[in-house]
Amino acid sequence: MSDDQTHTPYFAQIADGLEATGAAELAELGAVDTRPVRRGIHFKADRSSLYRINYCARLNSRVLAPIQSFACPDAAAIYRAARRIDWTRFLGLDQTFAVFASTAGSTVPHSQFAGLKLKDAVADQFREAFGRRPNVDPRTPDLWINLYVEKDRGTISVDTSGGSLHRRGYRTRSGDAPMQETVAAAMVRLSGWDGRAPLADPMCGSGTLVIEAVMAYCRIPAGYLRHRFGFQQLPDYDPNLWKTVKDEAASRIRKLADRLIYASDIDSQAVSATRANCKMVPHARTVNVLRMDFRQIEGLENRIILCNPPYGIRMKRPDGLEDFYRQLGDFLKQRCKGSEAYIYFGNREMIKRIGLKPAWKKPLRNGGLDGRLVKYEMY
Repeated sequence: MSDDQTHTPYFAQIADGLEATGAAELAELGAVDTRPVRRGIHFKADRSSLYRINYCARLNSRVLAPIQSFACPDAAAIYRAARRIDWTRFLGLDQTFAVFASTAGSTVPHSQFAGLKLKDAVADQFREAFGRRPNVDPRTPDLWINLYVEKDRGTISVDTSGGSLHRRGYRTRSGDAPMQETVAAAMVRLSGWDGRAPLADPMCGSGTLVIEAVMAYCRIPAGYLRHRFGFQQLPDYDPNLWKTVKDEAASRIRKLADRLIYASDIDSQAVSATRANCKMVPHARTVNVLRMDFRQIEGLENRIILCNPPYGIRMKRPDGLEDFYRQLGDFLKQRCKGSEAYIYFGNREMIKRIGLKPAWKKPLRNGGLDGRLVKYEMY
């Protein structure tokens, strides 16, 4: 990490199935040598690209900067490796830190124990040098430290994002089982929607899909509402460069075209949640949000339709699920001519019940759900 032209290696964490799409997005934002692996992307970037990726990328959840890789035959090796790092470069005595760890096929028994070893090493280093140590804050620390142990190799990284990037900051109100923001952004991207046709979500829930669509169309950075990023904790942080990156992103923001995005839901609480959340994002307050059962909509023709229908968790009566999806299929067939629909199935069994032939299916994880995003073309 030196001058802005130096390309440093990083690792972006991303949901299973989005690795190739995420790598393409990182490359658009200035990353080089992108290499997707399961649930992540190795890449290199200069400092301005690192700042831009954290601020603008919509799909990945964190960007880690590896600072130490080591042989890890046992838990003691974690402590020794962490003690070799000068933590005063990243952390002040009066600041806070937190450790998040994961292990895969390792002799270290579990991730919590591994994380504890790293935390002890940081605390002991400060205590020996200053007689006291920084506090741990597991919720909003100044510095997030990551430990990943796979088989007999360990990597210690600092989180340049400063907590998960899916927390955009606009969700003031939430419904049942809301879609994660990064997954909603992936749906918008995978649909290829660019504003040439209007976009509709007839089951908007708390509005995550329509807000991600607004942000993508208006070119509002995903991190627009975030107050802090982890890269501001790095030894080579350059506030002037960060301001340049932000100003450049701000100059690209555009207004939402009139009547371009439509949202509705049968539930009045969902409608008021969507309206409240839309008020948090520039240009999103003009989205037309109505209370309506999709079965009462006269038609959504020649549009891009994105939706995350109820899938059991969100249904008051799960026994009515099959009938519900049959009716959704009929609605798309009969009243959405010339449209493309991108439907997220948290319950994959329901793909068979909708009665339409998919153009394609893509695996897409949303929280603990191993769901599918399915494209339908209504001729």
